Amino acid sequence: MAEGDTILRAARRIEAAVGGQRLLVAGSNRGRAARVERLDGSNLDRVETRGKHLLLHFGDLVLHSHLGMSGSWQIYRRGERWRKPASTAWVTLGAEKMEAVQFGGPTLRVLGASQLRRDPTLARLGPDILAPDFDDAGAIQALRSVPSLELGEALLDQRLIAGIGNIFKSEACFLAKSSPWRPVAEYSDDELREVLTAARRLMQESVAAGRSDPAVYRRSGHPCPACGTPIAARGQGDANRRTYWCPRCQRDI
Repeated sequence: MAEGDTILRAARRIEAAVGGQRLLVAGSNRGRAARVERLDGSNLDRVETRGKHLLLHFGDLVLHSHLGMSGSWQIYRRGERWRKPASTAWVTLGAEKMEAVQFGGPTLRVLGASQLRRDPTLARLGPDILAPDFDDAGAIQALRSVPSLELGEALLDQRLIAGIGNIFKSEACFLAKSSPWRPVAEYSDDELREVLTAARRLMQESVAAGRSDPAVYRRSGHPCPACGTPIAARGQGDANRRTYWCPRCQRDI
């Protein structure tokens, strides 16, 4: 699933390609169902991110996109051949020279400004780990509301902290040398802050570089880059999302 760094990179690419311009907006499949044609001929004023959610502002209307596990936003020159089938393109935002296309994804809808303010999905989101005004004290307080939850599972709960996914859950815990298997209650505020700082730093670096270079994610059986112990992996939480960690550097005790 696309994490906050991927969404922020997409927002910046979309703004650079078609932002501030009057757009030709066309949709197929889910796009037609969302009535994206209401945006046709409008200017894209700005692109906002909230965790893993992308909000494209067109005056009083907002295009809300969530990419889920397999969706993507891609940028092309007008007339350039797409790398994915046209049948999987939910919406196309066409400017004079460039176009932005969303392929797949579970969420695509057009909201009015008043709907956006009271939307329950967005209202339930915790503080955005990549927001310029991210408040680690508020995020720590949110984590404290689930004291019995294992740290790795808590970091994935978008109602507590928005934007962290499976990659940076594992990577942040590794960098902070914190076990993802210990309950939140067993961590001090300083220890939780260290994990959040690691997640934010790693994700900011990924945004700047355009990619991430995981130390432990999807490296089960490979030697830990710090101590050489084989990286372990197993499912965690109700969703059984796979967690990667070093059993020596991140001991439960």
